Amino acid sequence: MSDYQRIEKAMAYLVEHATKQPSLDEVAAHVHLSAFHFQRLFCRWAGTTPKRFLQVLTLERGKQLLDDSHSLLNVSHQIGLSGSSRLHDHFVQLEAMTPGEYQQQGKQLIIEYGVHATPLGEMFIAITPRGICRAGFVDFTDLDEMLDELRKTWPLSLIRQNNQSTGRVLTDWLGKMQRSESGPVSVHVRGTNFQIAVWRALLKIPPGELASYAEVAAAIGSPKAARAVGNAIGANPVALLIPCHRVIQQSGALGGYRWGLTKKRMVQIWERMHLESID
Repeated sequence: MSDYQRIEKAMAYLVEHATKQPSLDEVAAHVHLSAFHFQRLFCRWAGTTPKRFLQVLTLERGKQLLDDSHSLLNVSHQIGLSGSSRLHDHFVQLEAMTPGEYQQQGKQLIIEYGVHATPLGEMFIAITPRGICRAGFVDFTDLDEMLDELRKTWPLSLIRQNNQSTGRVLTDWLGKMQRSESGPVSVHVRGTNFQIAVWRALLKIPPGELASYAEVAAAIGSPKAARAVGNAIGANPVALLIPCHRVIQQSGALGGYRWGLTKKRMVQIWERMHLESID
């Protein structure tokens, strides 16, 4: 088992057993390490201590996070001003497939893909010359399924594996996320006009904050379309970069996540931890 796999397994264990407040020894035993070695490894790869991760996981309940977060409508009004909202808006540049690209179905387009270890689990990433077109967690959706989805989206493209190329992109992307740097990082996706509008709205939710499905619907001018918004979020092709993990139910419940609710909670806490380290 690699270091990345141990940290992912440990974070998943903490999420699933948070109400029992597991000790350092218990979590270390779960990943077959001594408490001392596990503590050092967790700090190195997760960027925080297991104790602090558990504290935030316990204290930052969904409803509290939602209440503490800025309204998505207010955030959208801030875009273009100085400050963190502008920084985040410029971090990810979303480019939709053009009508010409849609008609050609990826003809003469080369798409490269790879699978890479991260502290949140193994990730599949695929890139076009214009940006990241797909990313997801392999431990929840297997590689063959992700490749099938990629081929259906770009049926006439040349799809080939290139771990070196995708590895550079992923390292750059994760580094900018962890340091809250601007870039931007480009994503190149195919979706309906409604889906693209929803995905653009997600990019306006600052890191570490949350919005409800109803708030997203209101932000795109369709206040009665919360269910349709949920479907569009579920179809998000690029995990983490298009931050569907920042949307929860108005009640504070996590809602859905195509890579599983444990993973959604892991991502939320991991993101907040890195904001603390930056502050």
